Amino acid sequence: MTYQSFEDLIATMTPEICDNMRKAVELGKWPDGRVLSKEQRELCMQAVLAWEAQNLPEEQRTGYMEQACKGDKGDTQEQAVTLRGPDTLQ
Repeated sequence: MTYQSFEDLIATMTPEICDNMRKAVELGKWPDGRVLSKEQRELCMQAVLAWEAQNLPEEQRTGYMEQACKGDKGDTQEQAVTLRGPDTLQ
């Protein structure tokens, strides 16, 4: 199937497709054993995050952290986070 846009892809995704993409990103391969390319992995992650943002409550989304950064008075504070890809973790 060919999609006209990334948004079209997200609109047609089912929870099962999202789960399959999430698992492919986690394992680095498709269910049939073919390895994901770097580009496929990045696009799958973007699709999973976009689908979750449209279809799941915040607390059920990938990467959700409940009240991760609270100050002494309960004020939320910003904290810098550096994300690294799997090829930079050596």
